[in-house]
Amino acid sequence: MAFGMDKERALDSSDNSTGHSPQRDKLGNTFHDDDLVVPSLSQSSETKLLTKIDLHVIPVLLIMFILTFLDKVNIANAQVYGLSEDLGLVKTQYNTALVIFFVPYIVLEIPSNIALKRFRPHRLMSLAMLLFGIVTITQGFVTNYGGLLAARFFLGVAETPMYPGAFYIIAMWYKRTEAQRRFTVFYTSLVLAGAFGGLIAYGIGHMEGVRGLHNWQWIFILEGLATAVVGIGFYFFFPDFPEEARWITEEERAYVRARLAADQGHSAIDRKIKMHDVFEFFTDFKQWAGGFMYFAILIPGYGYAYFAPTIIKQLGYSALKTQLYSVPPWAAAFGWTLILAYLSDKTAHRSTYVIFSTCLSLVAAVTLYSVHTNTNVEYGMLFLFVAGAYGAIPIMACWYTMNLGGHYRRAIGTAWQVSIGQVGGIVAVYSFLKKDAPDYKPGYSISLAFLALSIALTVLYTILCWSENKRKERRRAEIGGGRYEETTQSGEKKEDLGDLSVNFRYML
Repeated sequence: MAFGMDKERALDSSDNSTGHSPQRDKLGNTFHDDDLVVPSLSQSSETKLLTKIDLHVIPVLLIMFILTFLDKVNIANAQVYGLSEDLGLVKTQYNTALVIFFVPYIVLEIPSNIALKRFRPHRLMSLAMLLFGIVTITQGFVTNYGGLLAARFFLGVAETPMYPGAFYIIAMWYKRTEAQRRFTVFYTSLVLAGAFGGLIAYGIGHMEGVRGLHNWQWIFILEGLATAVVGIGFYFFFPDFPEEARWITEEERAYVRARLAADQGHSAIDRKIKMHDVFEFFTDFKQWAGGFMYFAILIPGYGYAYFAPTIIKQLGYSALKTQLYSVPPWAAAFGWTLILAYLSDKTAHRSTYVIFSTCLSLVAAVTLYSVHTNTNVEYGMLFLFVAGAYGAIPIMACWYTMNLGGHYRRAIGTAWQVSIGQVGGIVAVYSFLKKDAPDYKPGYSISLAFLALSIALTVLYTILCWSENKRKERRRAEIGGGRYEETTQSGEKKEDLGDLSVNFRYML
């Protein structure tokens, strides 16, 4: 189950004992650290260790995100079964109920990642998932617009640590050349949840009237119950950071930390995050470009996730058939995402795959905006639209996250990426309005514009990373490769610099 052990080892066994040879990744980039001592471990032992890590980290994240994504977007399935009619929602009230979810999400992302570092992942994440399930269940008992708003708000509060926390945890266990397939497993769980959501909703659709409840109520109750039960179990199984995990030996812990230091720089887990760290982070223009390219791609991504059943129903299908027809586009996106992840890791490259996949979604958006008389073409373009967007999203997320080094930079950076991404969710939920049915031209034009923006920002982010790599190479040449001490203007030592270190090279 080791997800793609690299044919090229970042740690050459002939150099492991000395700690003074330059460490190379698959990019051919060198991470120099004269103080690094990497414990010796055979290739077979490293393979077993990586498999052990995969078994403890990946399945837990996979389950967490299948369940929480189901709970987050199942309101789209409930809408098809008459949620708005039963609650008396009018005009844009349904869209407002969607958007209020994102408000606490955006505000609390960075504090939640700081809390994750302080209170340990297994405590905070299991609590968040338990609360997420409970709040989802309460959505099944709301009777009016105000109740729905309150439930969606607290659903956003509960989910706050999950996305950035997952990014953070993956980044602290895996090397950059190992991370893409793990990130893709995480993101394909969302795609699978989209597919399963339609199938589950189809089955629950036959529960109309059971115990006096509507079928849309049972969607919230049953899916929320599953999440809450699993959340309790996660207290015992959710993975902590390498420095704290109890399921690895001290020898394995030392090796994990050393191999990541060789690839990314020292983690500096004991270093407290200070306010000037946050300010310093946002003076780096790369972080703005990286955050907003993710924001732009999530607008069509969220737009499809929240409105796919409604869009498909407008093609002339019944409520039950709509749930079934929502499954195949998600299945296509699942396959495409896996293919791109494999190629991206194989070539140790990111930007080209992001741009190509986003272009596919852009072509689909143009077609959906223009064609409104051919049902087969419209339904076919939904495959391309969702596959293109969701093929680019995991690569983009991994690329940005793994271009951050050290605990404090990743704690701030992953929270920033996810929080600005949720602003995209706010734009998305007002893109496809009931008054624009059945053509939804404004929705597709908005998606088209932000797909184009995402492509432009991806190009900009690539250029900025390339330029910074060149600057670091020049700086390294000026230093002359000897022993030296790096510090920031605020006096931080080199082991605390993360990706700011002259030794760190950004992936392109």
